Amino acid sequence: MMPNRPTDILFQLIRSLEKAEKRHFKLYIKRSSGNEDLKIVRLFDALDKLKEYDEKALLKKMDNVTKPQLANLKTHLYKQLLASLRLLKSTDSMDLQLNEQFDYAHILYKKGLFMQSLRIIDRAKEIARSNQKFNFLPQLIALEKRIEGIHITRNIQHRAETLSAEANEVNALIDKVTRLSNLVLKLFSWFVQHGHARDEYDEKDVRKFMTQNLPTGAWKETGFYERMYLYQSYTWYAFIRQDFLQYYRYAQKLVDLFEEFPLMKRAETSHYIKSIHYLQNAHFDLRNHRGFEKTLRYFEKVAQTDRVKDHDSFRMQAFIYISQARINQHFMQGTFKEGLSVIPAIEEELKEYSLFLDSHRILVLNYKFAMMYFGSGDYNTCIDYLQKIINDNSTLRYDLQCYARVVHLMAHYELGNDMLMESLSKSVYRFMARMKNLTSVEEAMFKFLRQSIPLSPRQLKPEFEKLLDTIKHLENDRFQTRSFAYIDIISWVEGKVYNKPMSGVIHEKYLQSKRKK
Repeated sequence: MMPNRPTDILFQLIRSLEKAEKRHFKLYIKRSSGNEDLKIVRLFDALDKLKEYDEKALLKKMDNVTKPQLANLKTHLYKQLLASLRLLKSTDSMDLQLNEQFDYAHILYKKGLFMQSLRIIDRAKEIARSNQKFNFLPQLIALEKRIEGIHITRNIQHRAETLSAEANEVNALIDKVTRLSNLVLKLFSWFVQHGHARDEYDEKDVRKFMTQNLPTGAWKETGFYERMYLYQSYTWYAFIRQDFLQYYRYAQKLVDLFEEFPLMKRAETSHYIKSIHYLQNAHFDLRNHRGFEKTLRYFEKVAQTDRVKDHDSFRMQAFIYISQARINQHFMQGTFKEGLSVIPAIEEELKEYSLFLDSHRILVLNYKFAMMYFGSGDYNTCIDYLQKIINDNSTLRYDLQCYARVVHLMAHYELGNDMLMESLSKSVYRFMARMKNLTSVEEAMFKFLRQSIPLSPRQLKPEFEKLLDTIKHLENDRFQTRSFAYIDIISWVEGKVYNKPMSGVIHEKYLQSKRKK
């Protein structure tokens, strides 16, 4: 999998363009310049043919262009590309349409055509309100105030009072939405850094943070954005604390909210996709097979809509989340070997999106690939994927960094690399202790792995039975069983006790759960 690496911003933009967008740019330049042999078109074609950015090769292709001239050309081309995309995408985005309306109103204001400007402002305000785009209202109201301040168009006393009240109302609304969206972002940031709450201290810290940052009266709000960010906050709050039932409830509330405001599926497509992803994850965490399958089918239908397929960011977002869901489905069913077939196709798609993927998503997918290979019994390939996480120098997801090392240790155990086990287990133990990520489950695992090295297969089985009894007793303490969210240790140990592959144990549990329903 290709890492996310820095590159030239113009080259990155050109790489992101689809055929229709490239064709539109050429037409846009020809119409606006009247000259088909513009230097920036030559620069565009040269960059479009490069597989990787190489300035020396670029200068050779651009005859009679010096390095300083190339820098200026690149800046000009970048601006023209954005202008072309703005024109092409304006009908596809409510934000761009509202910005366009404001631009028109501002131009008319500058021309002294105040009544025409006010008509556009009124229309834009109506569109913004009907689409819940309240963040656009302050600039529209500000321009309206400027016009009323220099050109008396209506009853000035009435307009002054109305505009003042409108501005205060909008500012109060935006303040509420801003504080709630800030809360979501900070909770997400907490999770990306630490993962799930490690102990009572983490839980206390997150509870305190939630109490201090949740706006007063947040539950009384009825607007779409206030409710969306409120539900997202509680979704992350529950997920961090591993309260998966509450996580499910708020994920469902989010999806239901978009059903209540169907226009917002288009206006906030990214949030809509995330809401379905949260619900999908909640079903996975609760091992709700029926709900998981139903949500996945729905998610796949959403991914095939024109709105998602025709938008680079939405298409990539849906692809990542659905790929994770398909892998998770194999985890739930114990069909690890069958699941290996999806990995090459996912990796091929990831190459296409490599310039745009963040390191967190790559980290998560590498871990899921590793677990798929572990479950299928291919421990060497599992180790290859785990090394990518272990050797990653980012400060993201300390939890994945820890559990990647645990699975790495387990894979070496399965391979019978006894010479490595003692030093490796000590190293992993120290790392997890330093990261404050040790629970009683891991303590029991490390103790077992250290003691089992000299034992014969016959002596091993009673030790596995003791280990199973120990961790089973901890199953109801979520702080002691955080590892179960990352590794199905119980099924692995049960496989050893009952002389079955881990995949077989999980598959039997899946079949039993289906029979119960």
